Amino acid sequence: MYPTIKFSFFKNLFFFFIRTVFGQFGNPKALHRSVSNLHATQSGSSKYQKYTSLVHISEQVSERTLIFNVEGVLLKSSSLFPYFMLVAFEAGGLIRSFLLFILYPLICLAGEEMGLKIMVMVSFFGVKKDNFRVGRAVLPKFFLENVGLEIFEVLKKGGKTVAVSNMPQVMIDSFLRDYLDIDLVVGRELKVFCGYFVGLMEDKKKNLVLQGIIKQENSGDVIGISSLNSSLDHYKLFLQQCNEVYLVRSTDKRSWQHLSRDKYPKPLIFHDGRLAFRPALSDCLAMFMWFPFGLVVAIIRAFVALTLPFEISTPTLIFSGLRFTVITKPKTSRSFQNSKDCQKTERTLYVCNHRTLLDPLYLSFALKKNVTAVTYSLSRMSEILAPIKTVRMTRNRDQDAKLAKSLLNQGDLVICPEGTTCREPYLLRFSPLFAEMSDNIIPVASNSHVSMFYGTTAGGLKCLDPFVFLMNPSPGYTMQLLEGVSGLSMCQDGNESRFDVANYVQSELGKALGFECTKLTRRDKYQILAGNDGIACTSSKS
Repeated sequence: MYPTIKFSFFKNLFFFFIRTVFGQFGNPKALHRSVSNLHATQSGSSKYQKYTSLVHISEQVSERTLIFNVEGVLLKSSSLFPYFMLVAFEAGGLIRSFLLFILYPLICLAGEEMGLKIMVMVSFFGVKKDNFRVGRAVLPKFFLENVGLEIFEVLKKGGKTVAVSNMPQVMIDSFLRDYLDIDLVVGRELKVFCGYFVGLMEDKKKNLVLQGIIKQENSGDVIGISSLNSSLDHYKLFLQQCNEVYLVRSTDKRSWQHLSRDKYPKPLIFHDGRLAFRPALSDCLAMFMWFPFGLVVAIIRAFVALTLPFEISTPTLIFSGLRFTVITKPKTSRSFQNSKDCQKTERTLYVCNHRTLLDPLYLSFALKKNVTAVTYSLSRMSEILAPIKTVRMTRNRDQDAKLAKSLLNQGDLVICPEGTTCREPYLLRFSPLFAEMSDNIIPVASNSHVSMFYGTTAGGLKCLDPFVFLMNPSPGYTMQLLEGVSGLSMCQDGNESRFDVANYVQSELGKALGFECTKLTRRDKYQILAGNDGIACTSSKS
């Protein structure tokens, strides 16, 4: 009798669990009935349409105010876990992100609102408000990659656009305003104590905010777009404030296309953070499993690169999983824009675009010889560990020109005229300093590829950049040596200015890499990502 009773107890417990989970997440019909009952209590002037396609919506939104749900409509995937994982990892560190990872089952079982509160508490508790830049420097890239093209086209046709979200305002504000040109963002505010987030959200005040918006609009000019799987609070909010409400089904969202990079209203040129992937649950599991192995592999790779000669270290590094490609062209120095040929110097000046701090080192591997690297700013730790000679520039044009020429007389030299790294397929403005230094200038097109961790940062510890890059399972590097350019004679003869030479080299590198050339500078990058001009002292970041 006792075994039967025990079996019956666990059987009932199992079916109770199934009913609870599927009743909350997998029974849309019950939700539809609740919404229909809710709708029946609203005024007859509201127009509630469940299954209207975006084609029909786009015909109705011209010059009208659109209020839409961010996670339920704008983003193809409604899961908020990856974005809070990014906040936990980038703002709180590895331990905090691992804590959020192991709490994932509890987050799923706790329900939408309580699960959101748990993620907010774990991700934001103890983070200093003034230092929080993840929402501006990290999250926009991952949000943009998850935007649906179809809903974006609808929003472009509307008049004033208002975004409503359950996520904290600090996470979504920059992404929506700066990159999608959304007029107003209504998110959740976080409580702050003594300048630090306490991990709690303020009470919802969306109704009051939306009422203020609607009072400014004419009657009949407000359309709401939400998800069929949204909570009842969201339905009530939209039905109360909008004259027409359109609902988007999750099955329709799965068929949407992703918003391509060339259709971004504002190009994403700069972003920060260490994670190179959208940290969904399975990807987080892979990262935490790889992390201890990655530490060991990075130490081995660093030891091999620092101690062994090129003939041994290169095949050893390739055997460890590192991918390295070298593409060479004839190194014949040629004149710039039909100017006369000049006699080649014995020393070569390599001009390289800047992807990571390892650019000069990989060039040395490609050439199988040591070259001297001049840098605008480098951490003291990186200078000590560098296997090649590095020299710091002073940012004074005359002094830097004399220093570079003296170094060039001693041996081959490599310079990255962008002055800082850029991850995306863009080239920053080239400093023209190198144009007047040599007649034997070799442009080098550099590109790096990572799958897990970025080896650059604007707001983190710069000294760890090379080590983090080497922690990737299979990091890749491509070095392409282009045809040489005569620069010094061109500038001395007055045929072309140093700016013309710099722009020409930049355009050639852009063509070789398929990158777009810009006039942005180091200062622009650091103003966006770190809120400063990027002028670092000896021990700070570059």
